[in-house]
Amino acid sequence: MTAYLRPRSLAEAVAARAAEPGYLVLAGGTDLMVNANHRPAPAGLIDLWRLPGAGEISLDAERGQLAIGAGATWLQVQRHPLVVRHAAILAAAAREIGALQIQARGTIGGNVANSSPVGDSLPVLLALEAELELCSVRGTRRLPYREFCTGYRTTALGADELVSAVLVPVAAPAVRLFWRKVGTRRAQSISKVMAAAAIHLEDGVVRRATVAFGAVADRPVRLAGVEAAVVGLAPAQAAEAARAAVAGAIAPISDVRSTSDYRLQVAENLAARMFSELS
Repeated sequence: MTAYLRPRSLAEAVAARAAEPGYLVLAGGTDLMVNANHRPAPAGLIDLWRLPGAGEISLDAERGQLAIGAGATWLQVQRHPLVVRHAAILAAAAREIGALQIQARGTIGGNVANSSPVGDSLPVLLALEAELELCSVRGTRRLPYREFCTGYRTTALGADELVSAVLVPVAAPAVRLFWRKVGTRRAQSISKVMAAAAIHLEDGVVRRATVAFGAVADRPVRLAGVEAAVVGLAPAQAAEAARAAVAGAIAPISDVRSTSDYRLQVAENLAARMFSELS
């Protein structure tokens, strides 16, 4: 019989994680339950659903960042005024995750920890240069999200750690945000390609850009070549430079959802669009 633990606080949760690192951590369960019949039963479960305080969303004005508790559901993320105001593309991504039932149950911490290359929020977190707060009995550490995903569904999360919060810098007024998801239909689809960007536009030219894609590699990726190619260019020129730089930055695979050629063409189009829409 599978053991079951239901912590009543974050302190209890990290203690349970340290004591039983082999137990499966359950957040919203939207990914876990889909795969439940295709994997051996775990030795035990640590159920974090509705952990007190785990879903809080607040603004740290001194640090200039949103603190989104790992237990926040996608409905909370998409509707919370602070997210809508300061990280609109994260709210937009949340609206495209599954059906309403999934949005009501799935959590941002679960999406991060699961680390699927088609996780809808993950390119957004890269583009926004988010940090993660990771907790254990040893203490709390912060890790830039760009350093978290280490491969296909593998992460830098320690065996005794839990994701406790996602920390999103508040974008400056001159920064323009972009998000697009391409799937087989407008709702309840698994992504073929996702693109997110934060673009600093000043005096009519791109001063800096963070460009991220999902579903084009074994993990969500920043496209450094695209970011470098657009600096100093007006939006129209940046769009063409971005399109040209994509081919050297990614090598998508073909799978049951799409072909590599299709993914590459869509990625090129999205890279161009994120800059052309600035005009």
